[in-house]
Amino acid sequence: MLSVSPSSGNLATPVTGLNVMSEHKLRKMMEYNNYLKHQLDHQRIPTSQASHMLIKYVTTTRDYLVPSVWGTSNTTDLFAAKGAGCECNIM
Repeated sequence: MLSVSPSSGNLATPVTGLNVMSEHKLRKMMEYNNYLKHQLDHQRIPTSQASHMLIKYVTTTRDYLVPSVWGTSNTTDLFAAKGAGCECNIM
């Protein structure tokens, strides 16, 4: 699209708004390209290996919130039922 200069009536350079849009599109494409290059640098492992690592962690790490599987712990259990008596705080 060309604009006409009102003073001389001659055809001028292309409208600057199109140049701004083209520069904006180019900048967005460059940012996205840099993002994709950054993603390539991340370490990748196969899904089967990640699944194996997860299964190994879950089966070897004790979870005291599941006593039916791991039994009770010897440490003080903050989630255990309290003894007799009221331990309420009233403000």
